[in-house]
Amino acid sequence: MMRMEIRFSGFGGQGVILMGHIFGEAAVKDGKDVTLTKSYGPEARGGACSTDMIISDKRVHYPQVRRPDLLISMSQSALDTYKSGLKEEGTLIIDTGLVETSRPDTMGLPATKIAEEEFGLKMVANIVMLGYFTAKTGLVDKGCMEDTIASSVPKGTEEKNIKAFQRGYEEGSDEK
Repeated sequence: MMRMEIRFSGFGGQGVILMGHIFGEAAVKDGKDVTLTKSYGPEARGGACSTDMIISDKRVHYPQVRRPDLLISMSQSALDTYKSGLKEEGTLIIDTGLVETSRPDTMGLPATKIAEEEFGLKMVANIVMLGYFTAKTGLVDKGCMEDTIASSVPKGTEEKNIKAFQRGYEEGSDEK
Protein backbone atom coordinates (compact mmCIF):
# COMPACT_ATOMS: atom_id res chain seq x y z
CA MET A 1 0.00 0.00 0.00
CA MET A 2 1.26 3.46 -0.87
CA ARG A 3 0.56 6.24 1.63
CA MET A 4 2.62 9.43 1.94
CA GLU A 5 2.28 12.47 4.17
CA ILE A 6 3.63 15.56 2.37
CA ARG A 7 4.17 19.16 3.44
CA PHE A 8 4.89 21.92 0.92
CA SER A 9 6.24 24.96 2.78
CA GLY A 10 7.52 28.45 2.13
CA PHE A 11 6.47 32.03 2.70
CA GLY A 12 3.32 33.74 1.52
CA GLY A 13 3.62 34.86 -2.08
CA GLN A 14 5.72 31.91 -3.28
CA GLY A 15 2.74 29.92 -4.53
CA VAL A 16 3.06 27.14 -1.96
CA ILE A 17 -0.71 26.78 -1.64
CA LEU A 18 -1.07 26.61 -5.43
CA MET A 19 1.64 23.92 -5.54
CA GLY A 20 -0.39 21.80 -3.17
CA HIS A 21 -3.63 22.32 -5.07
CA ILE A 22 -2.04 21.40 -8.40
CA PHE A 23 -0.34 18.33 -6.97
CA GLY A 24 -3.50 17.19 -5.18
CA GLU A 25 -5.73 17.66 -8.21
CA ALA A 26 -3.25 15.83 -10.46
CA ALA A 27 -3.05 12.98 -7.94
CA VAL A 28 -6.83 12.61 -8.02
CA LYS A 29 -6.74 12.57 -11.85
CA ASP A 30 -4.08 9.86 -11.53
CA GLY A 31 -6.44 7.69 -9.46
CA LYS A 32 -5.09 8.44 -5.97
CA ASP A 33 -7.01 9.46 -2.86
CA VAL A 34 -5.84 12.82 -1.47
CA THR A 35 -6.59 15.06 1.48
CA LEU A 36 -5.35 18.65 1.62
CA THR A 37 -5.15 21.24 4.37
CA LYS A 38 -3.42 24.60 4.28
CA SER A 39 -1.97 26.97 6.83
CA TYR A 40 -1.14 30.65 6.49
CA GLY A 41 0.84 32.86 8.82
CA PRO A 42 -0.77 36.07 10.10
CA GLU A 43 0.76 38.09 7.24
CA ALA A 44 -0.68 37.76 3.72
CA ARG A 45 2.77 37.87 2.09
CA GLY A 46 6.02 36.96 3.73
CA GLY A 47 4.55 34.90 6.58
CA ALA A 48 5.05 31.17 6.85
CA CYS A 49 2.59 29.01 4.98
CA SER A 50 2.21 25.36 4.18
CA THR A 51 0.04 22.92 2.34
CA ASP A 52 -0.26 19.48 3.88
CA MET A 53 -1.54 16.48 2.05
CA ILE A 54 -1.87 12.79 2.35
CA ILE A 55 -1.77 10.80 -0.87
CA SER A 56 -2.69 7.14 -0.93
CA ASP A 57 -3.85 4.39 -3.24
CA LYS A 58 -6.47 3.55 -0.57
CA ARG A 59 -9.09 5.72 1.11
CA VAL A 60 -7.61 8.35 3.48
CA HIS A 61 -9.69 8.39 6.66
CA TYR A 62 -7.84 10.99 8.72
CA PRO A 63 -6.88 14.19 6.84
CA GLN A 64 -4.25 15.70 9.12
CA VAL A 65 -0.55 15.26 8.41
CA ARG A 66 1.11 14.20 11.65
CA ARG A 67 4.73 13.45 10.64
CA PRO A 68 5.51 14.18 6.98
CA ASP A 69 7.37 11.60 4.92
CA LEU A 70 8.29 14.45 2.57
CA LEU A 71 9.00 18.11 3.33
CA ILE A 72 9.47 20.59 0.50
CA SER A 73 10.87 23.91 1.75
CA MET A 74 10.98 26.99 -0.45
CA SER A 75 12.29 29.30 2.32
CA GLN A 76 14.66 29.13 5.27
CA SER A 77 11.99 30.24 7.73
CA ALA A 78 9.69 27.46 6.52
CA LEU A 79 12.42 24.87 6.98
CA ASP A 80 13.20 26.21 10.45
CA THR A 81 9.49 26.09 11.33
CA TYR A 82 8.64 22.64 9.95
CA LYS A 83 11.82 20.52 9.96
CA SER A 84 11.26 19.09 13.43
CA GLY A 85 8.05 17.42 12.23
CA LEU A 86 9.74 15.55 9.37
CA LYS A 87 10.14 11.84 10.01
CA GLU A 88 13.72 10.89 10.82
CA GLU A 89 13.92 8.80 7.65
CA GLY A 90 11.86 11.36 5.70
CA THR A 91 12.87 13.13 2.52
CA LEU A 92 13.74 16.83 2.47
CA ILE A 93 13.62 18.80 -0.79
CA ILE A 94 14.75 22.45 -0.73
CA ASP A 95 15.23 25.47 -2.96
CA THR A 96 19.03 25.42 -2.70
CA GLY A 97 19.28 29.09 -3.58
CA LEU A 98 17.19 30.15 -0.57
CA VAL A 99 17.54 27.34 1.97
CA GLU A 100 20.53 25.88 3.79
CA THR A 101 20.63 22.74 5.87
CA SER A 102 23.20 20.33 7.24
CA ARG A 103 20.69 17.47 7.11
CA PRO A 104 22.18 14.55 5.17
CA ASP A 105 20.40 13.16 2.11
CA THR A 106 18.73 16.47 1.30
CA MET A 107 17.74 16.99 -2.33
CA GLY A 108 17.06 20.20 -4.14
CA LEU A 109 17.62 22.69 -6.89
CA PRO A 110 17.83 26.49 -7.09
CA ALA A 111 14.19 26.80 -8.22
CA THR A 112 13.91 30.57 -7.69
CA LYS A 113 17.19 31.23 -9.50
CA ILE A 114 16.10 29.05 -12.44
CA ALA A 115 12.74 30.82 -12.56
CA GLU A 116 14.35 34.26 -12.60
CA GLU A 117 17.22 33.53 -14.99
CA GLU A 118 15.49 31.23 -17.47
CA PHE A 119 11.90 32.45 -17.40
CA GLY A 120 12.26 36.03 -16.19
CA LEU A 121 9.59 35.36 -13.55
CA LYS A 122 10.29 34.52 -9.94
CA MET A 123 6.61 33.54 -9.75
CA VAL A 124 7.20 30.22 -11.57
CA ALA A 125 9.71 28.95 -8.98
CA ASN A 126 6.92 26.91 -7.38
CA ILE A 127 6.21 25.20 -10.71
CA VAL A 128 9.92 24.52 -11.27
CA MET A 129 9.97 22.91 -7.81
CA LEU A 130 6.82 20.94 -8.61
CA GLY A 131 8.54 19.48 -11.68
CA TYR A 132 11.59 18.49 -9.64
CA PHE A 133 9.42 16.96 -6.91
CA THR A 134 7.36 15.03 -9.47
CA ALA A 135 10.47 13.56 -11.12
CA LYS A 136 12.12 12.64 -7.83
CA THR A 137 9.09 10.99 -6.24
CA GLY A 138 7.16 9.50 -9.16
CA LEU A 139 4.00 9.81 -7.05
CA VAL A 140 1.93 11.30 -9.88
CA ASP A 141 2.06 10.83 -13.63
CA LYS A 142 3.91 13.62 -15.46
CA GLY A 143 1.08 14.04 -17.99
CA CYS A 144 -1.51 14.43 -15.23
CA MET A 145 0.68 17.14 -13.68
CA GLU A 146 1.04 19.03 -16.97
CA ASP A 147 -2.70 18.87 -17.66
CA THR A 148 -3.48 20.13 -14.17
CA ILE A 149 -0.94 22.95 -14.39
CA ALA A 150 -2.42 24.08 -17.71
CA SER A 151 -5.91 24.24 -16.20
CA SER A 152 -4.83 25.82 -12.88
CA VAL A 153 -2.58 28.75 -13.78
CA PRO A 154 -3.79 32.15 -15.03
CA LYS A 155 -4.87 32.27 -18.68
CA GLY A 156 -2.02 33.24 -20.95
CA THR A 157 0.67 31.77 -18.67
CA GLU A 158 0.04 28.10 -19.41
CA GLU A 159 2.96 27.64 -21.82
CA LYS A 160 5.50 29.34 -19.56
CA ASN A 161 4.32 27.32 -16.56
CA ILE A 162 4.48 24.02 -18.47
CA LYS A 163 8.03 24.87 -19.58
CA ALA A 164 8.94 25.73 -15.97
CA PHE A 165 7.52 22.37 -14.84
CA GLN A 166 9.46 20.54 -17.55
CA ARG A 167 12.67 22.35 -16.56
CA GLY A 168 12.28 21.24 -12.93
CA TYR A 169 11.36 17.74 -14.05
CA GLU A 170 14.52 17.60 -16.13
CA GLU A 171 16.60 18.60 -13.08
CA GLY A 172 14.98 15.89 -10.99
CA SER A 173 15.13 13.20 -13.62
CA ASP A 174 17.95 10.68 -13.70
CA GLU A 175 17.88 11.03 -17.50
CA LYS A 176 19.50 14.52 -17.63
